[in-house]
Amino acid sequence: MNKQPLIEICLDSVESAIEAEKGGADRVELCDNLFEGGTTPSLGTIKMTRQEISIGLNVLIRPRGGDFCYSDLECEVMKADIIACRENGVDGVVIGILDPEGRVDVKRTAALIEVARPMSVTFHRAFDMAKKPFEALEKIIGLGCDRILTSGAENTVLEGLDTLGELVKKAGDRIIIMPGNGITERNFPKVIERTGAREYHIYIHSEVEGQMKYRPDYVYMGGALRQPEFFNRYTDSNRLISLRNRV
Repeated sequence: MNKQPLIEICLDSVESAIEAEKGGADRVELCDNLFEGGTTPSLGTIKMTRQEISIGLNVLIRPRGGDFCYSDLECEVMKADIIACRENGVDGVVIGILDPEGRVDVKRTAALIEVARPMSVTFHRAFDMAKKPFEALEKIIGLGCDRILTSGAENTVLEGLDTLGELVKKAGDRIIIMPGNGITERNFPKVIERTGAREYHIYIHSEVEGQMKYRPDYVYMGGALRQPEFFNRYTDSNRLISLRNRV
């Protein structure tokens, strides 16, 4: 490719955001609860991240895990979170609402977009749960979103490569299609070649052993399906540099 693709790093801490910038990321998507697919991070995390990095900062607006069909109260929570982001120097927000039939909830999404401007707006992987992705594409374009984060209506980008290529072509210059979920150093060149996208959403990390020396092995903070208590995950700037060097 003649032009380096834009790389957005998905992460969940200020430390990871700093590492992402160090590794050459163009933008970060700040989340919480990545184990659940991501939820809205705390205001403190948002403020400190904005203070510590100079690259683009997008924030996920998702009040809970689970599906993307929200109550009126949850929509009001999202509006309040969006306002907080706008007031604290965030560059963009990441949203997505579906109706019970798996269609884009145009009315509620439009209400969030109105609150979000002039920040950029990304429609997230709720798109991949839509019943008819190409119909959803046109609705999202009509709403005026700036980009769609998608794995091609499949679980991972590699499974959705063909659909991603079609989405990029159909979208043209009307909206950015940003492939995400399952991109690695090894497959990144293939994903670029097959999709022709301009932006990519990547989660690239390493596990770092925690500082605790006293480690009781009979107390857990989560349920039976849980991550290790004494290891933390941070964006790996060296892996990001390696990925960058492959394109």
